[in-house]
Amino acid sequence: MTKFTTWIAGAATLLATAPALAQTGPIKAPSAEQMASMVDKGDTTWMLISSALVLLMSIPALALFYGGLVRTKNMLSLLMQVFMIVSIAALVWVSWGYSLSFTSGSPYIGGFSKLFLQGVDATTLAATFSNNVYIPEYAFIAFQMTFACITPALIVGAFAERIKFTPLMLFVVAWLTIVYFPIAHMVWYWSGPDFLPDTPTDTGLLWGMGALDFAGGTVVHINAGIAGLVGCLMIGKRIGYGREATPPHSLTMTMIGASLLWVGWFGFNAGSNLEANGLAALAFVNTFVATAAAAVSWAIVEQIHHGRPSLLGAVTGAVAGLVAITPASGFAAPMTAILLGLAVSPICYLFVAVVKNKLKYDDTLDVFGVHCVGGIVGAIGTAIVADPALGGQGFLDYTVFPAVAGTYDMAGQLVTQIKAVALTLLWSGLGSAVLFFVLDKIFGLRPSEDAEREGLDLSSHGERAYNY
Repeated sequence: MTKFTTWIAGAATLLATAPALAQTGPIKAPSAEQMASMVDKGDTTWMLISSALVLLMSIPALALFYGGLVRTKNMLSLLMQVFMIVSIAALVWVSWGYSLSFTSGSPYIGGFSKLFLQGVDATTLAATFSNNVYIPEYAFIAFQMTFACITPALIVGAFAERIKFTPLMLFVVAWLTIVYFPIAHMVWYWSGPDFLPDTPTDTGLLWGMGALDFAGGTVVHINAGIAGLVGCLMIGKRIGYGREATPPHSLTMTMIGASLLWVGWFGFNAGSNLEANGLAALAFVNTFVATAAAAVSWAIVEQIHHGRPSLLGAVTGAVAGLVAITPASGFAAPMTAILLGLAVSPICYLFVAVVKNKLKYDDTLDVFGVHCVGGIVGAIGTAIVADPALGGQGFLDYTVFPAVAGTYDMAGQLVTQIKAVALTLLWSGLGSAVLFFVLDKIFGLRPSEDAEREGLDLSSHGERAYNY
């Protein structure tokens, strides 16, 4: 997303007439009649459905996907970690996260004007990507809340089976505040399209630079992936890593989780359009075909490398495809989305099957190899697939009125995308390292050797996932 980009078909026509109520950001509807003319029930319905779909991605989808990949003695602990991260993140989001992410402040972080959702009620509205088209602010808050819930939950896969529960929950609160909310503000915050050319606009740093991230390549996947790598390095390897077999205990659960992730991802990507229109449908189709292509691509790579494809490889490839298409979902055409999906699996496979073994780091569930690497491929690839010469959506230039299609510069956009990736890696990597270090010194991040060998299900929670 960038201030020069729109995800709605025919936006130039919508912008051809100056709005009757030209304001920026969330606004207070002056009357029920005017509110009815600005808010479409179809848009609102789609956003609420999309919010439920993204919640599905966390619980139960991610919990089952991760849980099936660990050993039986740690299944329940993964379920508990993901479930409680979602619960805690939701409370943090409505308390201060929404305000820090999506209100005016600085290019790096928002302010406190919406702290504890003050000033928000059933009549306040949030801007979309169309001039004078709004959705209820609560709908926008709920949608973005689900992103804040799943992002820290992704991190735990990198150091699964060897983390204390309470320090992990404290890390989530601190990481959301120090890392996630600033990145979300820098990438996604702008004051909305309802302004005249001579009115200064308020944007986050990367939005103002023109970085494109339709649904969270930088904010979610690179952000979580690099935090996971830092965490697994600082916490250390599992006991017996490289010497003891640690096979997934239930690929059936993992396949169910991956399938639910795919379904929920339609809300993740198509919902990020904020309106129920043709570009939401485009993002939906792109999400579908890129994922399918990545699953096929991973299976082909395994067939070449090992002589047979695996279910684990197929579902991992599907997730890599979902990750890669996320930033590009509203910019690509279906055929270029397929190419992006075909390309991402061999790259992620290289990191999962080769680089990790060479460097000997214990990224338990390949959070870095799939989410960070796949997010980088998608973020940089967005600059290519967005080019109108390749069927991409390009952008509309809001600095003139009415808005017109801008001249697309692929090389310039590539540079901008690389800057956005680098900033995200640095911000999240350094911020996460500091948080892990401090929490380890105060509380200790790792359970005792006996507790780890017993399994976190019993040692941390006194329960078993299975009673046999």
